[in-house]
Parts: sequence; C-alpha cells; structure tokens
Amino acid sequence: QVQLVESGGDSVQAGGSLRLSCAASRLTSSMRYIGWFRQAPGKEREGVATISTLGGTYYADSVKGRFTISQDNAKNTVYLQMNSLKPEDTAVYYCATGPNVRWYSALKPADFGYWGQGTQVTVSS
Repeated sequence: QVQLVESGGDSVQAGGSLRLSCAASRLTSSMRYIGWFRQAPGKEREGVATISTLGGTYYADSVKGRFTISQDNAKNTVYLQMNSLKPEDTAVYYCATGPNVRWYSALKPADFGYWGQGTQVTVSS
C-alpha cells in the first residue's frame, strides 16, 4: 500500500523558513505527481505545490516566489522549502499522490487519492 509520511512542521515567526519532507513508498508508475496541500481551521484544503516525475512544477499563486518544491528520486522524497512565511501560511500540510492526477489537476485535491497524515505549520506574527 502507498505510504506518504510528512515531517518538518514547526512553529516559526513571520519571515522565517521551514523545509517539509514527504517520504513516499510503494508508489506505482502511474503516480506521476506528488503534491503538497494545506488546510487551515475552518477552511477547505487547498493545493500549494506539485511536482511531476519529470520535474515539472506547479504552484499556487499565494506561494509563488516564496515556496519551492523539489524531489530526491534516490530517496523517494519530495521537499517543500518555505521561505518568507506569513501567518496566513499556518495550516496542516499534507503530501498526496494518485494515479488520476494530470497536469491540469495538479493542484486539485479531488484527484489525489493517497494522503499522508499531515504536519502542522504555525507562523506567528
């Protein structure tokens, strides 16, 4: 069974940085995208950044220029480097994948069928 394990969440002050990691295992060849999503209390889950096995990247407008997604194929790990953090970035961050994701749905949670347990990021002002 597919496993996704997030780590790296923490509490930081505004302007700070964090790097999240997503260790993936038992992926199939049809799972060509891994994405990062977040969900704040009382809000819907939203796409943050996604990377394809070919290295293509997709970002939400709210994080462009501040967040960078990358992958280490040898370690089966996807990273989310988050800089210039803002209080509105506070959320539980999840990584996800699935066989039905396409480039046009790379930031849409509905197409991702496998999810990690999440890691909390808290940004204080």
